[in-house]
Amino acid sequence: MAIDNLQRMIQLADEFFEVKHDPDQIAVTENVMVRLRSIHPSTMSEARDENGPISWILVIPTTSEVMESFLAGKLNERELLEKTPAGSTYTAIYLCSALVLPEFRGKGIARKLTIDAVQSIMRDHPIKALFSWPFSVAGEKLARSIAEEIGLPIRQRPHA
Repeated sequence: MAIDNLQRMIQLADEFFEVKHDPDQIAVTENVMVRLRSIHPSTMSEARDENGPISWILVIPTTSEVMESFLAGKLNERELLEKTPAGSTYTAIYLCSALVLPEFRGKGIARKLTIDAVQSIMRDHPIKALFSWPFSVAGEKLARSIAEEIGLPIRQRPHA
């Protein structure tokens, strides 16, 4: 029943991020997925089992200028994606989101997916920093753990 896990992942994303009620966040639609892939093929990753997706991650390589504007609150998340030029040289990566079905949490799945994605992007771009906007203590901990493993500084935008 692949649809079961898929529907659960969609519900988890809707409940956690509430993008339907926040136009400033990135809503991952078909058009957004095309845009993300045009920036870098490793922006979106998932882990699956026989029942479908169990984890999704989203990372967005961008320029230092866009990163600084986002961290300063001058850009929202949707604008960060819009202002990231496709085909550019990227120096920062936004650790945008990581979702894992509850029964698979604590196994390092999102961490591994994110590290693999960041390292893939680093092979193509001179990444100097990671940044995040954590929605939870677990998200903040994950971002710091990834930065430590990769050996890059992490900067975080505080929640309002």
